[in-house]
Amino acid sequence: MAKEYKVKSKEELKKELTELQYLVTQENATEKPYSNEFDKNFEKGLYVDITTGEPLFTSMDKYNSGCGWPAFTNPISRNVVKEKRDTSHGMERIEVRSKLSDSHLGHVFTDGPVDKGGLRYCINSASLKFIPFNKLKEEGYEEYIKLFD
Repeated sequence: MAKEYKVKSKEELKKELTELQYLVTQENATEKPYSNEFDKNFEKGLYVDITTGEPLFTSMDKYNSGCGWPAFTNPISRNVVKEKRDTSHGMERIEVRSKLSDSHLGHVFTDGPVDKGGLRYCINSASLKFIPFNKLKEEGYEEYIKLFD
């Protein structure tokens, strides 16, 4: 049976998330580079939306880009993220948001590994929850185990 992912109200999220997680996901903030939870995490597993639990990225698409934030070559599916033009801070960028929750995740750039499609999804750790591979079944993500074969 497929897991259900629920979009929560801003009030619920304010109670459940840390201040940084709320600022990043709901107010489009960016966490500090090089000192966030998942920049240096290369353990096998699944990265899910901190607000809904919906799977977004896998460790198989994660790489060390040197940018100071977790970097991925692809989301699990193009159906779980949406891209939006971002002209904030005097820059022209493409913002990445969770399609279901509309939470801010980070940005996508075209300087990723060419052999993997050339994209770099630069994602805030504060927008993610990591589910280690050996906990996928226990946490209700059993259907995603096959992605790691």
